[in-house]
Amino acid sequence: MKLKTAIEEIHLRHTFTISRESQDVVRVVTVELEDGGLTGLGEASPSSFYGEDAEGVRGDLELLEELVSDADPLYYRDIIEQAAEVLGDRRGALCAFDTALFDLASRKLGAPLWRMLGLNPLRTPLTSFTIGIDSIEKMVEKLREARQYPILKVKLGTPQDIEIIRELRKETEAVFRGAANCGWTAGETIEKSAELKALGVEFIEQPLPPEELDAMEEVCRRSALPVIADENSIIPEDVPRLAGRFHGINIKLVKCGGILPALRMVHLARTLGLQVMFGCMIETSILISAAAQLGPLADYLDLDGNVLIEDDPYAGVENENGRLLLGKGWVRRR
Repeated sequence: MKLKTAIEEIHLRHTFTISRESQDVVRVVTVELEDGGLTGLGEASPSSFYGEDAEGVRGDLELLEELVSDADPLYYRDIIEQAAEVLGDRRGALCAFDTALFDLASRKLGAPLWRMLGLNPLRTPLTSFTIGIDSIEKMVEKLREARQYPILKVKLGTPQDIEIIRELRKETEAVFRGAANCGWTAGETIEKSAELKALGVEFIEQPLPPEELDAMEEVCRRSALPVIADENSIIPEDVPRLAGRFHGINIKLVKCGGILPALRMVHLARTLGLQVMFGCMIETSILISAAAQLGPLADYLDLDGNVLIEDDPYAGVENENGRLLLGKGWVRRR
C-alpha cells in the first residue's frame, strides 16, 4: 500500500462556539491508502483540547509508511493493531489511518462497512443538528435555518441557558438535546435538569469537567434527565468507570482512534448497561461517513459535522433532514 497525507482547511457556515472556544476554520488531516488501483480515504479532525494539531497528526502518520508498504489491506485488524503499537496514545493519526484502511478494505471486498459488520442500515437513528452558542437572537436565526431537522443539539454552558431553551422552544416542537461541554457545576446540572426536561430536552451531554468524575455519581442519581459522557468518554479503557456516573457515552472516532476501538467501546457500554451515542467534531464527509457505518449500533447520533461547513471537499453519506442514507458508504472527492 501507498500512504499519502494532506492538511485541508474547511470553513464553517457560522462561527461555532461551545463553552470553551469558538471556530470559523478547522484544519483536518486526510489520508489516502492506495493498493491495486483502489483508494481508501480517512480523516482526523484534531482538537487542542486533547493535545493534538494537524501538523502533529500528519507527522505521526508518516511513521506508518514502512508498516503499510508490503501490507495486505484485507488483514486490517492486524495492521491497525500494529499501527496502534507504533502510535501509542496519538489517536488522531490512528483514527485517520484506521478509517482509511477500513474504507480500502471495503472497496476491496465490494461491500460497505455496515454490511461487512452485519448491520441493518434501517436501524440507524436520526442524527441531531447542532446550534452553537451565540446571542439568543442569533441562535433563534440558526434554528430557523435548521427547521427541517427534527432533533436539535443546543450548545449550553452560559448564564442564559434556560432562557435560550425557552426562546428556542417558542420556534419549534423539535426534540432538544443539551450539550454543556463541561460548563456547569453539579448543583447547576441537578437544578437545571428539571426545567430543561419540562422544556422538552431529551438529555444533557457532559455537564461537568472531566476531572470531576466522582461528582457525577450524585448528578447521575439526582438529575431529572439522562446524562451522556463526552469529554470523559475517550477510549475503551474509560468506559467501565463511567457506569453509575453517566447513563450513556458519546463515542467520537477521532478521540478513540477509529472504528476498531469504537466497536470495543460499544461492546463495553452494552455490557455495562450504558446507552451509546456516536458524535463528531467539525469534520468532512470522510469521517462522518465512517462513523455513520456504525450508526445501527447506536441509540443516538450526532453526526452533523459535514453539514455545518460550507466547503466540504468530499461527498459521502447523505443527510436528508437528519436521516443518514448509508448507501454504499463510500466517500469520494467532489
